[in-house]
Amino acid sequence: MDEERSPPPRIHGTIARKLGIDIVGGRRKPGDHLDGEIEASGEFGISRTAYREAIRILAAKGLVESRPKVGTRVTPRGRWNLLDPDVLAWSFEGKPDPQFVVDLFELREVIEPAAAALAATRRDAADVAEMRDALDGMRRHGLGNESGRAADQRFHRAILAAARNEPLAALASSVGAAVRWTTKFKQSRPGKPRDPLPEHVRVFDAIEAGDADAARAEMAGLLRLALEDMALPRPS
Repeated sequence: MDEERSPPPRIHGTIARKLGIDIVGGRRKPGDHLDGEIEASGEFGISRTAYREAIRILAAKGLVESRPKVGTRVTPRGRWNLLDPDVLAWSFEGKPDPQFVVDLFELREVIEPAAAALAATRRDAADVAEMRDALDGMRRHGLGNESGRAADQRFHRAILAAARNEPLAALASSVGAAVRWTTKFKQSRPGKPRDPLPEHVRVFDAIEAGDADAARAEMAGLLRLALEDMALPRPS
């Protein structure tokens, strides 16, 4: 295959996704070697350039490392960027580790109540309008489909934006991805899922009213109930 031929659009992203799902899903374990460029380009039917780009994507997310004369290996899980939106998505492609789901909720419990409290004291009219519109989307679509879950993400990201804290805002894409995938996981559990809209409305009401303590408490309650809905045990 011609080394200099331009790969089809985004083919390297497709290969990175396939390999990423294999890695986070445990089919390729830490320490495992990935195929070299020649073997992999033949297996996937792509150029060596496209395969190199796929490996660069995975390396940037901490999933692999490449060394001269050693090749490309899967790195230990502790080095993975678990909050990267792609890595989160790949983690939920199969059956995610229940402990990882709990860990994500605990992370949200650390970040989002504090963000809601800040938002209550710093939000402006545009922030309130964005949150209200997101709630309307959740009410209209429900959380059982992508449109409703996208509205849910918008609501939580709007709160982070309204906190007016630049480092916190930098977490918006990661928190948004965590919201999306934990919500989708919850909706996939057996039985009819509980409607979480009332808790979201109470968070909104507290933020709109400028009540930081209530916003913090309502967001903490929302997350606690969401985790309880899934009946996943927390570590002791």
